[in-house]
Amino acid sequence: MLEIKAINVAIEAVEILRGFSIDVPAGRMVGLIGRNGAGKTSLMRSIMGHLPLRSGSMTLDGRDLAGMPRHLRAGLGIGYMPEDRGLVPELTVEENILVPVWASKTLKESERLEFVYSVLPEMKEMRERRALLLSGGQQKLVALGRALAVGTRLLLLDEPFEGVAPALSQRLSEVIGSLRGSQLSVLISQSDLNHSSSLLDAEVVIERGANVAREAA
Repeated sequence: MLEIKAINVAIEAVEILRGFSIDVPAGRMVGLIGRNGAGKTSLMRSIMGHLPLRSGSMTLDGRDLAGMPRHLRAGLGIGYMPEDRGLVPELTVEENILVPVWASKTLKESERLEFVYSVLPEMKEMRERRALLLSGGQQKLVALGRALAVGTRLLLLDEPFEGVAPALSQRLSEVIGSLRGSQLSVLISQSDLNHSSSLLDAEVVIERGANVAREAA
């Protein structure tokens, strides 16, 4: 599904990804593990086209992402849940979920909402509430719902459990775990494995923008 080979990414003169490689096979959940500042968010932003590659390759089902405009990448079925949630405060829960769907020429609003609400029924109950009135944990759920609405093939979840109360963290784990067995591929970044070790099919460690071999137990 997603294949990233030896990519280098820099912001101005500062290298933030250094020859980094990772594969996310179809229907698998892969963890991207690293400390704050290791390059996890930069990788996610590179996949979405917010940061250009200096070198290396990045493909989705064999299609080159490196030279593809940002707005076309979402059309490939990539859903992105940023660490800071990125909701529009004045829009309702349902409107926030639908923002990427409105930008798509292929997705049907009713079908995507039905799917999101089947996975996150609590979102349907609060669909008319404005995002600014939600707790931080509830906003995380909305951000996940938005990613699910457009992510028909690949989900990028950046620190989904960060700063979330234990009960909501457990709920997020349940929702993400319910996606197992589908053809949806999932890349989850986090600082440790406390919340998702049972969910993952593979783990890739990143440190200072580069791959790190995981030591045997």
